[in-house]
Amino acid sequence: MTAADLVFTRGPVFTADPARSRASSLAVTGDRITAVGHDEVRDLIGPGTEVVDLTGKLLLPGFQDAHIHAVNGGVEMAECDLTGTVGADDYLDLIGAYAQAHPAREWITGGGWSLESFEGGMPTRQLLDRIVPDRPVLLSNRDHHGAWANSRALELAGITARTPDPADGRIEREPDGTPNGMLQEGAVALVARLVPPNTARERLDGLLRAQEMLHSLGITGWQDALLGDLGDKPDPSDTYLAAARDGSLTARVTGALWWDREQGAEQIERLVALRERLCHGRFRASSVKIMQDGIAENFTAAMTAPYFDGCGCATANSGLSFVDPAALREYVTRLDALDFQVHFHALGDRAVREALDAVEAAIAANGRRGNRHHLAHLQVVHPEDVPRFARLGAIANIQPLWAAHEAQMDELTIPFLGPERAAWQYPFGDLLRAGATLAAGSDWPVSSPAPLEGIHVAVNRREPGTTDERVFLPEQRIGLQTAVAAYTAGSTHVNGLDDAGSLRAGHLADLVVLDRDIFTAPAEEICQARVERTYVGGQLVHSV
Repeated sequence: MTAADLVFTRGPVFTADPARSRASSLAVTGDRITAVGHDEVRDLIGPGTEVVDLTGKLLLPGFQDAHIHAVNGGVEMAECDLTGTVGADDYLDLIGAYAQAHPAREWITGGGWSLESFEGGMPTRQLLDRIVPDRPVLLSNRDHHGAWANSRALELAGITARTPDPADGRIEREPDGTPNGMLQEGAVALVARLVPPNTARERLDGLLRAQEMLHSLGITGWQDALLGDLGDKPDPSDTYLAAARDGSLTARVTGALWWDREQGAEQIERLVALRERLCHGRFRASSVKIMQDGIAENFTAAMTAPYFDGCGCATANSGLSFVDPAALREYVTRLDALDFQVHFHALGDRAVREALDAVEAAIAANGRRGNRHHLAHLQVVHPEDVPRFARLGAIANIQPLWAAHEAQMDELTIPFLGPERAAWQYPFGDLLRAGATLAAGSDWPVSSPAPLEGIHVAVNRREPGTTDERVFLPEQRIGLQTAVAAYTAGSTHVNGLDDAGSLRAGHLADLVVLDRDIFTAPAEEICQARVERTYVGGQLVHSV
């Protein structure tokens, strides 16, 4: 027998293979798994074989993130980074320190602040003016559906009390109509268009910075959910292509080409050309991202019934459908006929229904073409639509870390959804019981990209490390094996990698080693596990 290049022994090995979920040894030759089993695998150890003893550890398939913004997240890591705190005064200290440390920067950009840090989720321009009065400032909030601007930025953009709201966004205002510094959704672009673009070198550095961090979390591949220009975020397409060509892209990346909601079907020809051009090595842009609505916290997620106000009364606002539902059905049908995968942002229950209707229309017109369309976020899903996922083969792309009690959920979401609709949030258990396929991602830099943290919340429905004993909709918890499968086999399925995501002979050797067996530890300790090694195609890309 030919000796293997790499053998893992004295497991446990979690395979994510329904035929055999557990083993104790695994062998790798080249970039492929050549054997999975027990003591017999040791026969493949030769003089040049690297042997990894798994005693006390756990070998898993490499995690994949089904919805992430890796290049932009990596770029933001080098800008004014406000993640890691929720204190308004802390934000101002960080902004001031960044501005002082970068006196030559024309604009102060970055982000990561949380809506719950400010009353009503509304920071003001005056707060920024006190810290940076002479240069424009534009800082995305944590979910990147809004941004905080100072007076100088608003002035340069020509935004005044007379400036109308764009169709896909809102300028928040003071009582006399003067912009207060908070821009929602499409209104961000009114200022962001003035921000000097990052250089190609800065974007590549951002990708490599993000890739190193993601590998350290056990992530071997992902779907970048936005290839295109949006606001002040530069198109990462050529960054990925350059990294794929020069070999610095070690992850496997599927790109989702941005659907410009200001255009219609005429852009499809351009998307076809981009799909052909943006394909090299471990990178391919085979998906199209359609953002159908906004988010619940700023009342732009599309709902089947109106939001409530602070007094519990129904308002006239049911959120925004960014693409006309009838047009959406046409566009998805045409994209499906061209064998594009469609990656929907669908957060409110109306947006979810509109996306499912579009998938159903595509199937009616084209038959089942196996393009693995998926709906990301799924914060509110009407119970009538839960069974449609399995019936249509639409994949539920979940971001588990959000399914927990925390300030943004308790203060800015539940009161404005009302009790009935709040109970429809993140219905992972219902989707699973109805037969839906689950994939998982993070939406980083919106939230932590750590799969173990997301798995922890999917299983416990509580934030890692919280002292809050409340469980968020406990009936929607899923089992650990299911949660791990969503981050491995589920996400590789979404990304079209049929030879990855589970550990079986012939599959790609994309692997992660944890410092403990999370399947034998208490569920509340899942988040304490750490990644010790990450391999892509049998090559070590991270170790501690």
